[in-house]
Amino acid sequence: MFKKILIANRGEIAVRIIRACKELGIQTVAVYSKGDEEALHKELANEAVCIGDAAPKDSYLNVENIITAACLSGCDAIHPGFGFLSENPEFARMVEKCGLTFIGPNPSVMEKMGNKNEAIQSMIAAGVPVVPGSHKAVNLEEGLDVAESIGYPVLIKASAGGGGKGIRLVESKEEFTPLFNEAKEEALKFFSNDEVYIEKFIKHPKHIEVQLMCDKHGNVIHLFERNCSLQRRNQKMIEEAPCISISQDLKNKLYDSAIKACKWIGYDSVGTIEFLVDDSENYYFMEMNTRVQVEHCVTEAVTNVDIVKNMIKIAYGLPLQFKQADIKLYGYAIECRINAEDPRNDFRPNPGKINFLHTPGGMGVRIDSAVYPGYTISPYYDSMILKVICFAKTRLECIRKMRQALEELIVDGVKTTTEFDYVLLHHPEFILGHYDTSFIEGFIGELKENGKLIQ
Repeated sequence: MFKKILIANRGEIAVRIIRACKELGIQTVAVYSKGDEEALHKELANEAVCIGDAAPKDSYLNVENIITAACLSGCDAIHPGFGFLSENPEFARMVEKCGLTFIGPNPSVMEKMGNKNEAIQSMIAAGVPVVPGSHKAVNLEEGLDVAESIGYPVLIKASAGGGGKGIRLVESKEEFTPLFNEAKEEALKFFSNDEVYIEKFIKHPKHIEVQLMCDKHGNVIHLFERNCSLQRRNQKMIEEAPCISISQDLKNKLYDSAIKACKWIGYDSVGTIEFLVDDSENYYFMEMNTRVQVEHCVTEAVTNVDIVKNMIKIAYGLPLQFKQADIKLYGYAIECRINAEDPRNDFRPNPGKINFLHTPGGMGVRIDSAVYPGYTISPYYDSMILKVICFAKTRLECIRKMRQALEELIVDGVKTTTEFDYVLLHHPEFILGHYDTSFIEGFIGELKENGKLIQ
């Protein structure tokens, strides 16, 4: 097994990886920016190295400084977590060129699945359903032709995109050109690649993803599905597993397609395949996340499988310790992402000092976080400050447990999304499981009509 791993990340995922390494008997090295000198992950690791100024480009995206820190501290592997460099194939290649192990998939597969056009072509070849569209990068004239042929509305999407960036919804031909240019500009800004492609807009879909574990010996298993349809501006807010609003027949098709896709591309790590599902239970490949995801916790809760530890073991070359028949569902889990944002003011980020913090506990309640009383939330990074994960035997029990957990959660000093999530958990449509990716925006509209939110 690895002797020492550098965690090329920060926040709760860095803490999560450090804990997994401790359970495996692996030494850890944390990297931190000058803006993270009080960060928890720095204190929990065996060693810590400052890698630059607070801005991500000077620290957590500084490839040279990260790899230098790993080499000088005697690490034999780097875990990228999620975000930052986690899906950067060039970073993975540089890690390997320096004689270290990248804890993730092989760079060629990452590159193929990170480029939306190549990923779609791979899925077509594998026999996995894809959304009608250009299936490749297009210029303005080509894009207009594709939109006309498949019919409006369409989505313009960044080829190298993710996280909801570089996406524009186009309702008519008149809107196409300005939105096409906007999408290209945003794609260039966030991904240094302005290529975009065209895709049919599926109205009111569910966003269902299948969690997978694949080793370097050709073994592939799924860990069932998650419903990630509760999103605001393409950013997930609440996730749950399993999904109660689709049939078992469709679930089986999703599992089969996800496994088929992984085998076709030769995937060899932890990963997730995301699907869009329409009202008629037609399903379409959307994208693959070639990393551990924020919402991996709900799958861990319902399967009792430690995804992060298995990801490390896979990277070391060990075969999966599970067969598909070993993976069972033990109940229901819900995850609420708690962000330092002000829902009453268009969810604006609300960085600042946490004066007091009380987190819930009890059986079936898990908190993943890196904040503490007195911690100052930085404006430089993502606004998510903690995740509340609840598990119970039935979904209704799980909802009740999450409500109780959010009642107990106190974060004083900054505004958070806690109350918003709490109110949402009482909505009849959520309780029934009758929601899709448009639900949150409709819910926000209801709150605005009642004077609870402002623009």
